[in-house]
Amino acid sequence: MRRLLDRLHKRLGDFWWYSLMLFCACRVADLLNAFVGLWLVPKYVDPSELGAVTPLGNFAGLLALPVAVFANTFRNEVSRLSINQEFGKLKTLMRSVFIAAGVFLFVAIIVARFTLPMFLERIRIVEGALGLIIIATSFITAVAPVFTNTIQALKKFKANAVMNLLGAPLRLLTMLVAMPFRPLAGYFVGQGASPAFNIVASVFSLRKELSVPAQPYWNREVVRKFSKLLVIFLISGVASSVCIFIESTILRQRLPDLDSAGYYMATRFSDISSFLFNTLVFTIFPFTAALAAKGQDTRPLILKAAAATIGFSVLVALPFLFFGDTILSLLPHGEKYMAYGWAIPWQIGVSTLGALTGLYVTAEISANRFRFMMWMVPLDAIYPVLLLFITGHGYFTGIIPASWTEFLTAHNITSLDTMLWWMTGFNAIKVLGCLLAMALKGKPRPC
Repeated sequence: MRRLLDRLHKRLGDFWWYSLMLFCACRVADLLNAFVGLWLVPKYVDPSELGAVTPLGNFAGLLALPVAVFANTFRNEVSRLSINQEFGKLKTLMRSVFIAAGVFLFVAIIVARFTLPMFLERIRIVEGALGLIIIATSFITAVAPVFTNTIQALKKFKANAVMNLLGAPLRLLTMLVAMPFRPLAGYFVGQGASPAFNIVASVFSLRKELSVPAQPYWNREVVRKFSKLLVIFLISGVASSVCIFIESTILRQRLPDLDSAGYYMATRFSDISSFLFNTLVFTIFPFTAALAAKGQDTRPLILKAAAATIGFSVLVALPFLFFGDTILSLLPHGEKYMAYGWAIPWQIGVSTLGALTGLYVTAEISANRFRFMMWMVPLDAIYPVLLLFITGHGYFTGIIPASWTEFLTAHNITSLDTMLWWMTGFNAIKVLGCLLAMALKGKPRPC
Protein backbone atom coordinates (compact mmCIF):
# COMPACT_ATOMS: atom_id res chain seq x y z
CA MET A 1 0.00 0.00 0.00
CA ARG A 2 2.82 2.34 0.91
CA ARG A 3 4.54 1.67 -2.42
CA LEU A 4 1.29 2.29 -4.28
CA LEU A 5 0.83 5.65 -2.56
CA ASP A 6 4.45 6.57 -3.32
CA ARG A 7 3.90 5.75 -6.99
CA LEU A 8 0.72 7.83 -7.04
CA HIS A 9 2.58 10.72 -5.35
CA LYS A 10 5.33 10.55 -7.96
CA ARG A 11 2.85 10.38 -10.84
CA LEU A 12 0.71 13.31 -9.63
CA GLY A 13 3.57 15.55 -8.48
CA ASP A 14 3.82 17.45 -5.21
CA PHE A 15 1.14 20.07 -5.94
CA TRP A 16 -1.67 17.69 -6.91
CA TRP A 17 -0.63 15.08 -4.31
CA TYR A 18 -0.78 17.52 -1.41
CA SER A 19 -3.98 19.02 -2.81
CA LEU A 20 -5.57 15.56 -2.96
CA MET A 21 -4.40 14.74 0.57
CA LEU A 22 -5.84 17.98 1.97
CA PHE A 23 -9.04 17.63 -0.05
CA CYS A 24 -9.75 14.14 1.31
CA ALA A 25 -8.77 14.97 4.88
CA CYS A 26 -10.81 18.16 5.00
CA ARG A 27 -14.05 16.63 3.72
CA VAL A 28 -14.89 15.31 7.19
CA ALA A 29 -14.52 18.84 8.51
CA ASP A 30 -16.64 20.17 5.65
CA LEU A 31 -19.43 17.72 6.47
CA LEU A 32 -19.54 19.07 10.01
CA ASN A 33 -19.42 22.65 8.74
CA ALA A 34 -22.23 21.86 6.31
CA PHE A 35 -24.29 20.52 9.22
CA VAL A 36 -23.72 23.80 11.06
CA GLY A 37 -24.69 25.96 8.10
CA LEU A 38 -27.57 23.87 6.79
CA TRP A 39 -29.15 22.50 9.94
CA LEU A 40 -27.91 24.01 13.20
CA VAL A 41 -28.04 27.70 12.24
CA PRO A 42 -31.47 27.51 10.50
CA LYS A 43 -32.81 25.51 13.48
CA TYR A 44 -31.93 28.09 16.14
CA VAL A 45 -31.85 31.38 14.20
CA ASP A 46 -35.28 32.68 13.30
CA PRO A 47 -35.91 33.14 9.54
CA SER A 48 -36.42 36.87 10.14
CA GLU A 49 -32.81 37.11 11.42
CA LEU A 50 -31.11 34.41 9.33
CA GLY A 51 -30.23 36.81 6.52
CA ALA A 52 -28.27 38.95 8.99
CA VAL A 53 -25.64 36.25 9.65
CA THR A 54 -23.53 37.08 6.58
CA PRO A 55 -23.48 40.90 6.94
CA LEU A 56 -22.67 40.52 10.65
CA GLY A 57 -19.69 38.36 9.73
CA ASN A 58 -18.56 40.91 7.15
CA PHE A 59 -18.92 43.73 9.68
CA ALA A 60 -16.67 41.74 12.00
CA GLY A 61 -14.16 41.36 9.18
CA LEU A 62 -14.23 45.10 8.57
CA LEU A 63 -13.39 45.78 12.22
CA ALA A 64 -10.42 43.41 12.03
CA LEU A 65 -9.21 44.76 8.69
CA PRO A 66 -6.06 46.47 10.09
CA VAL A 67 -4.86 43.19 11.63
CA ALA A 68 -5.72 41.26 8.47
CA VAL A 69 -3.81 43.78 6.34
CA PHE A 70 -0.81 43.60 8.67
CA ALA A 71 -0.84 39.79 8.56
CA ASN A 72 -1.34 39.69 4.78
CA THR A 73 1.49 42.17 4.21
CA PHE A 74 3.96 39.85 5.89
CA ARG A 75 2.55 36.65 4.41
CA ASN A 76 5.39 36.32 1.89
CA GLU A 77 7.92 37.32 4.53
CA VAL A 78 6.62 34.59 6.84
CA SER A 79 7.09 32.14 3.96
CA ARG A 80 10.61 33.42 3.24
CA LEU A 81 11.72 33.28 6.86
CA SER A 82 10.23 29.79 7.23
CA ILE A 83 11.84 28.44 4.05
CA ASN A 84 15.21 29.97 4.99
CA GLN A 85 14.80 28.58 8.53
CA GLU A 86 15.29 32.02 10.11
CA PHE A 87 13.05 31.02 12.98
CA GLY A 88 14.46 33.55 15.47
CA LYS A 89 13.33 36.43 13.24
CA LEU A 90 10.04 34.63 12.55
CA LYS A 91 9.39 34.45 16.29
CA THR A 92 9.94 38.20 16.59
CA LEU A 93 7.61 38.86 13.66
CA MET A 94 4.85 36.74 15.21
CA ARG A 95 5.18 38.60 18.49
CA SER A 96 4.84 41.88 16.58
CA VAL A 97 1.60 40.69 15.04
CA PHE A 98 0.15 39.96 18.49
CA ILE A 99 1.21 43.40 19.76
CA ALA A 100 -0.34 45.05 16.69
CA ALA A 101 -3.52 43.00 17.21
CA GLY A 102 -3.77 44.28 20.79
CA VAL A 103 -3.47 47.91 19.67
CA PHE A 104 -5.98 47.48 16.85
CA LEU A 105 -8.36 45.62 19.18
CA PHE A 106 -8.49 48.64 21.48
CA VAL A 107 -9.27 50.90 18.51
CA ALA A 108 -11.91 48.48 17.19
CA ILE A 109 -13.72 48.40 20.54
CA ILE A 110 -13.99 52.20 20.47
CA VAL A 111 -15.20 52.20 16.85
CA ALA A 112 -17.73 49.42 17.50
CA ARG A 113 -19.05 51.29 20.53
CA PHE A 114 -20.40 54.01 18.22
CA THR A 115 -21.12 52.11 15.00
CA LEU A 116 -22.39 48.64 15.96
CA PRO A 117 -25.75 49.69 17.52
CA MET A 118 -26.62 51.68 14.40
CA PHE A 119 -25.58 48.81 12.12
CA LEU A 120 -27.64 46.26 14.08
CA GLU A 121 -30.65 48.54 13.76
CA ARG A 122 -30.11 48.84 10.01
CA ILE A 123 -30.10 45.06 9.52
CA ARG A 124 -33.05 44.59 11.90
CA ILE A 125 -31.25 42.81 14.77
CA VAL A 126 -32.06 43.54 18.43
CA GLU A 127 -29.68 41.14 20.21
CA GLY A 128 -27.41 43.37 22.30
CA ALA A 129 -24.79 40.86 23.42
CA LEU A 130 -23.06 40.66 20.05
CA GLY A 131 -20.56 43.53 20.30
CA LEU A 132 -17.54 42.11 22.13
CA ILE A 133 -18.19 38.60 20.77
CA ILE A 134 -18.07 39.82 17.16
CA ILE A 135 -14.89 41.84 17.81
CA ALA A 136 -13.13 38.94 19.57
CA THR A 137 -14.09 36.49 16.81
CA SER A 138 -12.95 38.83 14.04
CA PHE A 139 -9.55 39.46 15.63
CA ILE A 140 -8.86 35.79 16.36
CA THR A 141 -9.82 34.98 12.76
CA ALA A 142 -7.50 37.71 11.45
CA VAL A 143 -4.49 36.64 13.53
CA ALA A 144 -4.77 32.88 12.84
CA PRO A 145 -3.47 33.08 9.21
CA VAL A 146 -0.07 34.27 10.47
CA PHE A 147 0.39 30.83 12.02
CA THR A 148 -1.31 28.78 9.31
CA ASN A 149 0.79 30.62 6.68
CA THR A 150 3.91 29.38 8.47
CA ILE A 151 2.52 25.83 8.40
CA GLN A 152 1.79 26.37 4.71
CA ALA A 153 5.25 27.74 3.89
CA LEU A 154 6.96 24.78 5.58
CA LYS A 155 4.59 22.48 3.61
CA LYS A 156 3.31 20.86 6.80
CA PHE A 157 0.13 19.86 5.04
CA LYS A 158 -0.46 16.90 7.37
CA ALA A 159 -0.58 19.29 10.33
CA ASN A 160 -3.06 21.47 8.45
CA ALA A 161 -5.23 18.46 7.69
CA VAL A 162 -5.27 17.51 11.38
CA MET A 163 -6.22 21.07 12.35
CA ASN A 164 -9.16 20.94 9.94
CA LEU A 165 -10.26 17.55 11.22
CA LEU A 166 -10.23 18.62 14.88
CA GLY A 167 -11.17 22.29 14.48
CA ALA A 168 -14.54 21.58 12.86
CA PRO A 169 -15.82 19.28 15.67
CA LEU A 170 -14.71 21.88 18.22
CA ARG A 171 -16.64 24.57 16.35
CA LEU A 172 -19.71 22.33 16.19
CA LEU A 173 -19.52 21.44 19.90
CA THR A 174 -19.17 25.10 20.88
CA MET A 175 -22.23 26.05 18.83
CA LEU A 176 -24.27 23.15 20.21
CA VAL A 177 -23.59 24.43 23.71
CA ALA A 178 -24.00 28.16 23.07
CA MET A 179 -26.65 28.58 20.36
CA PRO A 180 -29.68 27.30 22.34
CA PHE A 181 -29.20 30.22 24.77
CA ARG A 182 -28.37 33.05 22.34
CA PRO A 183 -28.50 31.93 18.68
CA LEU A 184 -26.50 34.69 16.96
CA ALA A 185 -24.05 35.20 19.82
CA GLY A 186 -23.54 31.42 20.06
CA TYR A 187 -22.90 31.27 16.34
CA PHE A 188 -20.07 33.80 16.53
CA VAL A 189 -18.59 32.15 19.62
CA GLY A 190 -18.42 28.95 17.57
CA GLN A 191 -16.91 30.80 14.63
CA GLY A 192 -14.04 31.93 16.84
CA ALA A 193 -13.41 28.48 18.32
CA SER A 194 -11.85 26.98 15.19
CA PRO A 195 -9.27 29.75 14.44
CA ALA A 196 -8.40 29.90 18.16
CA PHE A 197 -7.70 26.16 18.05
CA ASN A 198 -5.65 26.64 14.86
CA ILE A 199 -3.41 29.16 16.64
CA VAL A 200 -2.80 26.78 19.54
CA ALA A 201 -2.29 23.78 17.24
CA SER A 202 0.08 25.74 14.98
CA VAL A 203 2.22 26.80 17.92
CA PHE A 204 2.38 23.15 19.01
CA SER A 205 3.30 22.01 15.49
CA LEU A 206 5.96 24.74 15.26
CA ARG A 207 7.29 24.21 18.78
CA LYS A 208 10.64 22.96 17.45
CA GLU A 209 11.05 25.83 15.00
CA LEU A 210 9.95 28.46 17.55
CA SER A 211 12.00 27.09 20.44
CA VAL A 212 15.00 29.11 19.23
CA PRO A 213 15.76 32.48 20.89
CA ALA A 214 14.13 35.51 19.30
CA GLN A 215 16.41 37.49 17.00
CA PRO A 216 16.21 41.16 15.99
CA TYR A 217 14.06 41.64 12.94
CA TRP A 218 12.89 45.23 12.75
CA ASN A 219 15.19 47.92 11.35
CA ARG A 220 14.90 50.89 9.02
CA GLU A 221 15.45 48.78 5.92
CA VAL A 222 12.67 46.35 6.88
CA VAL A 223 10.29 49.19 7.76
CA ARG A 224 11.05 50.95 4.46
CA LYS A 225 10.69 47.71 2.51
CA PHE A 226 7.27 46.84 3.89
CA SER A 227 5.77 50.31 4.23
CA LYS A 228 4.98 50.29 0.51
CA LEU A 229 3.48 46.80 0.74
CA LEU A 230 1.43 47.82 3.77
CA VAL A 231 -0.09 50.74 1.86
CA ILE A 232 -0.82 48.49 -1.15
CA PHE A 233 -2.56 45.85 0.97
CA LEU A 234 -4.39 48.49 2.99
CA ILE A 235 -5.86 50.06 -0.16
CA SER A 236 -6.71 46.64 -1.60
CA GLY A 237 -8.08 45.36 1.71
CA VAL A 238 -10.28 48.40 2.28
CA ALA A 239 -11.67 48.23 -1.28
CA SER A 240 -12.48 44.50 -1.21
CA SER A 241 -13.75 44.45 2.40
CA VAL A 242 -16.01 47.47 1.90
CA CYS A 243 -17.22 45.94 -1.36
CA ILE A 244 -18.19 42.65 0.30
CA PHE A 245 -19.65 44.41 3.33
CA ILE A 246 -21.90 46.73 1.31
CA GLU A 247 -23.01 43.90 -0.98
CA SER A 248 -24.06 41.68 1.95
CA THR A 249 -25.66 44.60 3.81
CA ILE A 250 -27.76 45.54 0.77
CA LEU A 251 -28.85 41.90 0.49
CA ARG A 252 -30.12 42.12 4.06
CA GLN A 253 -31.33 45.71 4.20
CA ARG A 254 -32.99 46.18 0.81
CA LEU A 255 -34.52 42.73 0.34
CA PRO A 256 -37.41 41.21 2.31
CA ASP A 257 -36.44 39.06 5.31
CA LEU A 258 -37.36 35.85 3.49
CA ASP A 259 -35.31 36.77 0.39
CA SER A 260 -32.21 37.46 2.47
CA ALA A 261 -32.76 34.23 4.43
CA GLY A 262 -33.21 32.33 1.15
CA TYR A 263 -29.93 33.77 -0.07
CA TYR A 264 -28.19 32.57 3.11
CA MET A 265 -29.52 29.04 2.55
CA ALA A 266 -28.42 29.13 -1.10
CA THR A 267 -24.90 30.16 -0.08
CA ARG A 268 -24.65 27.26 2.38
CA PHE A 269 -25.09 24.86 -0.54
CA SER A 270 -22.99 26.90 -2.95
CA ASP A 271 -20.16 26.72 -0.41
CA ILE A 272 -19.89 23.02 -1.28
CA SER A 273 -18.53 24.07 -4.67
CA SER A 274 -15.69 25.90 -2.90
CA PHE A 275 -14.37 22.74 -1.20
CA LEU A 276 -11.83 22.10 -3.96
CA PHE A 277 -10.95 25.78 -4.35
CA ASN A 278 -10.23 26.14 -0.62
CA THR A 279 -7.78 23.27 -0.90
CA LEU A 280 -6.11 24.47 -4.11
CA VAL A 281 -5.75 28.10 -3.00
CA PHE A 282 -3.98 26.93 0.16
CA THR A 283 -1.69 24.51 -1.68
CA ILE A 284 -0.91 26.70 -4.69
CA PHE A 285 0.74 29.57 -2.77
CA PRO A 286 4.15 27.96 -1.99
CA PHE A 287 4.31 26.31 -5.42
CA THR A 288 3.66 29.48 -7.45
CA ALA A 289 6.03 31.36 -5.13
CA ALA A 290 8.76 28.80 -5.89
CA LEU A 291 8.05 28.97 -9.65
CA ALA A 292 8.20 32.77 -9.66
CA ALA A 293 11.43 32.78 -7.63
CA LYS A 294 13.01 30.62 -10.35
CA GLY A 295 11.68 32.90 -13.10
CA GLN A 296 9.28 30.24 -14.36
CA ASP A 297 5.75 30.86 -15.62
CA THR A 298 2.98 30.44 -13.03
CA ARG A 299 0.14 30.57 -15.58
CA PRO A 300 0.02 26.84 -16.48
CA LEU A 301 -0.49 25.89 -12.84
CA ILE A 302 -3.14 28.61 -12.40
CA LEU A 303 -5.06 27.43 -15.48
CA LYS A 304 -4.93 23.78 -14.40
CA ALA A 305 -6.23 24.68 -10.94
CA ALA A 306 -8.93 26.87 -12.56
CA ALA A 307 -10.04 24.02 -14.87
CA ALA A 308 -10.29 21.64 -11.90
CA THR A 309 -12.32 24.24 -9.97
CA ILE A 310 -14.76 24.75 -12.85
CA GLY A 311 -15.21 21.01 -13.39
CA PHE A 312 -15.87 20.38 -9.70
CA SER A 313 -18.36 23.27 -9.50
CA VAL A 314 -20.32 21.95 -12.49
CA LEU A 315 -20.61 18.52 -10.86
CA VAL A 316 -21.83 20.11 -7.62
CA ALA A 317 -24.36 22.35 -9.40
CA LEU A 318 -26.08 19.61 -11.44
CA PRO A 319 -28.09 17.97 -8.60
CA PHE A 320 -29.29 21.35 -7.33
CA LEU A 321 -30.33 22.34 -10.84
CA PHE A 322 -33.00 19.63 -10.77
CA PHE A 323 -33.64 18.95 -7.07
CA GLY A 324 -32.72 22.19 -5.28
CA ASP A 325 -36.23 22.93 -4.02
CA THR A 326 -36.71 19.36 -2.80
CA ILE A 327 -33.42 19.43 -0.87
CA LEU A 328 -34.25 22.77 0.74
CA SER A 329 -37.64 21.45 1.86
CA LEU A 330 -35.89 18.84 4.05
CA LEU A 331 -34.19 21.47 6.24
CA PRO A 332 -35.54 23.30 9.32
CA HIS A 333 -38.20 25.82 8.13
CA GLY A 334 -37.65 24.25 4.70
CA GLU A 335 -41.18 25.02 3.54
CA LYS A 336 -40.21 28.71 3.62
CA TYR A 337 -36.94 28.26 1.72
CA MET A 338 -37.81 25.68 -0.94
CA ALA A 339 -38.93 28.44 -3.31
CA TYR A 340 -35.27 29.53 -3.51
CA GLY A 341 -33.91 26.28 -4.96
CA TRP A 342 -33.25 28.07 -8.26
CA ALA A 343 -30.75 30.36 -6.50
CA ILE A 344 -28.37 27.53 -5.51
CA PRO A 345 -26.86 26.71 -8.96
CA TRP A 346 -26.81 30.43 -9.77
CA GLN A 347 -24.90 31.20 -6.58
CA ILE A 348 -22.54 28.28 -7.32
CA GLY A 349 -21.75 30.03 -10.60
CA VAL A 350 -21.09 33.32 -8.78
CA SER A 351 -18.87 31.54 -6.23
CA THR A 352 -16.93 29.82 -9.01
CA LEU A 353 -16.21 33.14 -10.71
CA GLY A 354 -14.94 34.47 -7.39
CA ALA A 355 -12.80 31.36 -6.92
CA LEU A 356 -11.15 31.82 -10.33
CA THR A 357 -10.23 35.38 -9.39
CA GLY A 358 -8.94 34.11 -6.04
CA LEU A 359 -6.57 31.62 -7.69
CA TYR A 360 -5.09 34.33 -9.90
CA VAL A 361 -4.74 36.85 -7.06
CA THR A 362 -3.13 34.28 -4.74
CA ALA A 363 -0.59 33.31 -7.39
CA GLU A 364 0.27 36.93 -8.14
CA ILE A 365 0.72 37.82 -4.46
CA SER A 366 2.90 34.74 -3.91
CA ALA A 367 5.12 35.99 -6.74
CA ASN A 368 5.29 39.53 -5.29
CA ARG A 369 3.44 40.93 -8.30
CA PHE A 370 0.82 43.54 -7.46
CA ARG A 371 0.06 45.26 -10.77
CA PHE A 372 -3.34 43.57 -10.88
CA MET A 373 -4.41 45.92 -8.08
CA MET A 374 -4.24 48.84 -10.51
CA TRP A 375 -7.46 47.63 -12.17
CA MET A 376 -8.99 45.38 -9.49
CA VAL A 377 -9.06 47.98 -6.71
CA PRO A 378 -10.99 50.53 -8.85
CA LEU A 379 -13.48 47.77 -9.74
CA ASP A 380 -13.95 46.93 -6.06
CA ALA A 381 -14.52 50.62 -5.35
CA ILE A 382 -16.92 51.34 -8.23
CA TYR A 383 -19.19 48.31 -7.67
CA PRO A 384 -20.47 49.19 -4.16
CA VAL A 385 -20.90 52.83 -5.17
CA LEU A 386 -23.14 51.69 -8.04
CA LEU A 387 -25.10 49.42 -5.70
CA LEU A 388 -25.65 52.24 -3.22
CA PHE A 389 -26.62 54.66 -5.98
CA ILE A 390 -29.12 52.25 -7.51
CA THR A 391 -30.73 51.22 -4.23
CA GLY A 392 -30.71 54.76 -2.82
CA HIS A 393 -31.49 56.77 -5.94
CA GLY A 394 -34.59 58.17 -4.23
CA TYR A 395 -32.32 60.46 -2.23
CA PHE A 396 -31.30 62.14 -5.50
CA THR A 397 -34.79 62.78 -6.87
CA GLY A 398 -34.87 66.28 -8.27
CA ILE A 399 -31.09 66.33 -8.63
CA ILE A 400 -30.62 63.69 -11.31
CA PRO A 401 -32.62 63.77 -14.59
CA ALA A 402 -36.14 62.30 -14.44
CA SER A 403 -35.21 59.77 -17.13
CA TRP A 404 -32.45 58.45 -14.86
CA THR A 405 -34.90 58.10 -12.00
CA GLU A 406 -37.31 56.12 -14.18
CA PHE A 407 -34.53 53.83 -15.40
CA LEU A 408 -33.16 53.21 -11.89
CA THR A 409 -36.66 52.58 -10.53
CA ALA A 410 -37.23 49.96 -13.22
CA HIS A 411 -33.88 48.28 -12.49
CA ASN A 412 -33.78 48.70 -8.73
CA ILE A 413 -32.58 45.84 -6.51
CA THR A 414 -35.82 44.72 -4.94
CA SER A 415 -35.50 40.92 -5.19
CA LEU A 416 -32.85 38.24 -4.93
CA ASP A 417 -32.66 37.58 -8.67
CA THR A 418 -31.87 41.23 -9.49
CA MET A 419 -29.07 41.20 -6.88
CA LEU A 420 -27.66 37.96 -8.30
CA TRP A 421 -27.52 39.52 -11.77
CA TRP A 422 -25.37 42.34 -10.38
CA MET A 423 -23.12 39.89 -8.52
CA THR A 424 -22.70 37.73 -11.62
CA GLY A 425 -21.80 40.67 -13.84
CA PHE A 426 -19.28 42.08 -11.37
CA ASN A 427 -17.48 38.76 -10.85
CA ALA A 428 -17.50 37.98 -14.57
CA ILE A 429 -15.77 41.32 -15.28
CA LYS A 430 -13.09 40.49 -12.70
CA VAL A 431 -12.45 37.06 -14.26
CA LEU A 432 -12.21 38.67 -17.69
CA GLY A 433 -9.68 41.13 -16.28
CA CYS A 434 -7.61 38.24 -14.88
CA LEU A 435 -7.64 36.45 -18.24
CA LEU A 436 -6.59 39.61 -20.09
CA ALA A 437 -3.83 40.26 -17.56
CA MET A 438 -2.46 36.72 -18.01
CA ALA A 439 -2.75 36.97 -21.81
CA LEU A 440 -0.88 40.31 -21.95
CA LYS A 441 1.78 39.40 -19.41
CA GLY A 442 5.27 38.78 -20.74
CA LYS A 443 8.00 36.83 -19.04
CA PRO A 444 7.06 36.65 -15.34
CA ARG A 445 9.12 38.72 -12.97
CA PRO A 446 8.50 40.07 -9.46
CA CYS A 447 7.40 43.67 -9.04
